[in-house]
Amino acid sequence: MFGTNWSTSPRQYEVAVDRDVRVPLSDGVHINVDIWRPAAGGRFPAILGLHPYDQRGQAAPLLPRDMVPSGQLGIGTGREKGNASLESGDPYFYAMRGYVHVIGNVRGTGKSEGEFHLTGPREVRDGYEVIEWIAEQPWCDGNVAMHGISYFAFLSLFIAAQDPAPPHLRTVFAPCASTDQYRDNFYHGGILGYEWQARWCRSLNARPYNYSLETLGERQYYQAIDVLLQDEDIRSIPILVECLREPARGANSLVVDILLNPQFSPYWQERVLDYSKIRIPCYIGCCWDHYALHLPAAFRSWQAIETPRKMLIGPMHLDRPMYQLAYESLRWFDHWLKGIDTGLMDEAPIRIFVNGSDSWKETDNYPLAGTRWTPFYLHEKGYLFEREHWPNEGQTSFDDSPWGRGHIEFWSARFVEQTEVIGSIVLNLFASTTDEEVLFFATLVERDGGDREKILSRGFLRGSQRRVDERQSRPWLPYHAHTARDPLVPGSIYEFNIPLAPVGSLFKAGSRIGLRIRCTDDEPRHDHEPTAARGHIRRQAPSRVTVYHNRQNPSHLLLPVTKGNVLETFISTWEPA
Repeated sequence: MFGTNWSTSPRQYEVAVDRDVRVPLSDGVHINVDIWRPAAGGRFPAILGLHPYDQRGQAAPLLPRDMVPSGQLGIGTGREKGNASLESGDPYFYAMRGYVHVIGNVRGTGKSEGEFHLTGPREVRDGYEVIEWIAEQPWCDGNVAMHGISYFAFLSLFIAAQDPAPPHLRTVFAPCASTDQYRDNFYHGGILGYEWQARWCRSLNARPYNYSLETLGERQYYQAIDVLLQDEDIRSIPILVECLREPARGANSLVVDILLNPQFSPYWQERVLDYSKIRIPCYIGCCWDHYALHLPAAFRSWQAIETPRKMLIGPMHLDRPMYQLAYESLRWFDHWLKGIDTGLMDEAPIRIFVNGSDSWKETDNYPLAGTRWTPFYLHEKGYLFEREHWPNEGQTSFDDSPWGRGHIEFWSARFVEQTEVIGSIVLNLFASTTDEEVLFFATLVERDGGDREKILSRGFLRGSQRRVDERQSRPWLPYHAHTARDPLVPGSIYEFNIPLAPVGSLFKAGSRIGLRIRCTDDEPRHDHEPTAARGHIRRQAPSRVTVYHNRQNPSHLLLPVTKGNVLETFISTWEPA
């Protein structure tokens, strides 16, 4: 790739491959890696990717799924393995351009020795040692980067945030990187997301370190499991019961560790990124489809990282093999590892794909300059619009139980002008329940001019974990401590501040915004089903939930309007949803 005044490393080398290389660690464990390098003398910069998946899948000669001719996929999607693959790019692409690409299994997975630690301190320390081992090899010039999406990405950020950091780690290219395993991955708003997470844990071919057994001791460990088995909400999920009854089988102990840490305990505190320790340039980003996994962390990372950085938010999840960012990453690595002027750092630091306009927006910072967080109030009859409440407005109720999962929804009038919304959203909800607990799922929906629906974002909150840490919160982004549960008093009204994942959409004239509130994640499926957005635990106790929308309890949705909505919406044009 080249521009009018810049170019990237040319494709010029044949490739040599070294399989099953054993990298020694300080505690005697060996990490298994494969190495792709230019088949030529000399020293080259190195790119490292570490993962817990099937190593064979990280460089398999495969086409992206949608490119396979019709009829050759077999049953279903044709994907028999449940874990990710090919998420660190094509190693041949980089090796042919003068890089050594090293891809390996983290400890306790694949052919690597030891026990799997799920981005715990030991796994992060291993990354440090592997980087320094690479820097000492005769084919490396001492410059090392880390690369990949998802697990590759967030592990690379954790490794970069060590103190001290690996001396030879120069940069990371880490889109789609969760940075808080509790909030981003396993407990959305304090609500256990069991379905995707349990399947992911059990698909790793991992030998997990049993954190809870080690910290509690055998007697307390099994007592704690017995308590979980008495929990009606957990007992209703067969896969969780199976893991609890056979905790020593396969990767079940990893699921048990997750279940035994339902609040933000020391287990999770070790798995939250300390941004203050990052000292190297970082490329971050995500896609709008990952609103229940990596997306919130991308914007969090942009605001917290203080080193040179770039962020890209794309339209949808990347293909496997990951090839769409090959040249973007090459420009990044050429700049930071080879000192080549690729022009990348002269371009806007943030690029955001705006749904609805189907085009890219470039900006220098986030939140975007000129953002107007505009309250859209919940009104009687299912209205959602900017005017505050009339006298004597009241409340809306719905039932939630295993015998019927109700919901309520509120819709805006059709927009009369194009309105762009980019950024973080919060639902400030006043509600009560007849139960001591409530699980809130707030879904933002768009209906276009033809009344076709698209889910844009979702927010989650366990009512008993509603406590907000004001020191870490902003008006558009509440931060919940999740350190304890405060049971609700049935019938009492509480304010619940529910963050929804950021959106980037242009609402065209004739479209409308909708908000659905329910106590389960039973939204209709759509074409690009977000990873981990459904499959959360459900309350088994029946309840009646009431949402209040009046002057005393002004429930409202804060939307970050970045363009349009000058005259706001016209309630006189409102039609029943």
